[in-house]
Amino acid sequence: MEIAFDYTRSLGPVLSQFMTGLRDRRILGARGADGTVHAPPFEYDPVTSLPPDELVEVGPVGTVLTWTWLAEPLPGQPLDRPFGWALIRLDGADTAMLHAVDAGSAAAMRTGMRVRARWAADRTGSIRDIACFEPYALLSEPPEAPTEAASADGEPVSMTLAPVRLRYQHTASPAESIYLRGLAEGRLIGQRCPACGKVYIPSRGTCPADGVPTDGEVELPDTGTVTTFSVVNVGYPGQQVTPPYVAAAVLLDGADIAFQHLILGCEPAQVRMGMRVRAVWLPREEWDTTFRNISHFEPTGEPDAPYESFARFL
Repeated sequence: MEIAFDYTRSLGPVLSQFMTGLRDRRILGARGADGTVHAPPFEYDPVTSLPPDELVEVGPVGTVLTWTWLAEPLPGQPLDRPFGWALIRLDGADTAMLHAVDAGSAAAMRTGMRVRARWAADRTGSIRDIACFEPYALLSEPPEAPTEAASADGEPVSMTLAPVRLRYQHTASPAESIYLRGLAEGRLIGQRCPACGKVYIPSRGTCPADGVPTDGEVELPDTGTVTTFSVVNVGYPGQQVTPPYVAAAVLLDGADIAFQHLILGCEPAQVRMGMRVRAVWLPREEWDTTFRNISHFEPTGEPDAPYESFARFL
């Protein structure tokens, strides 16, 4: 499973200078009231709590203080081959910067090794403008000199985009496994509470009302009723459906709990509480054991369900 979104933030006066410098292949640090040079720069002096009076250029060559080796990089990390994460104290700085080191092998990494920044070909004003660091002793040419700003207008970088990704492996419970394996067969399987008789889909394995294990599988049809809904009008990076569209709570026929899904196949303004809908499944060759097997729900054309039939499920 993956939870992901792109976080856009304003950089402020100090980090704006830092990111603009990276765009121009320059690394800036902040000199504190005690004379210590921090790189990356602080926004507020750790001694006086005031903004820095001065930004100074450091690096781009530095020394590895400590490191760890990543034999199997994860998606989205700086390099797609084994590399080292290291704390690097750049020349002219008193603090360390965390970044990737492309050393070639774990045997080549060591504390005290000299490294230099390898700049990205396309720089936008981001920490990724430093593609990684590389061993400096293996290179005969001098460090690259700063270049003109990458942007045509040379404006300072004021915003940054920080992708946030959390990917994790979920172990399905016995009740979830029944539900997910049913989806792989084009079936919607819920479970019934032996105490109150309510049917839950997907089942959590326990009735939330009575606290007793659910038992008895119940196969439900892929038709249902829209109980509540929201029209999504705002776009965002990575959005899979073009706004406007409707996200709705759908109560399957025979179920006692609604779940959220897309309503397509009609104009958003036509969606309403009580609308009868039917699941639209992906082509069978695209099915797996996830809820993505259902592309969306669309209107059936039947008369709306009376409010009293779904009022207690709102």
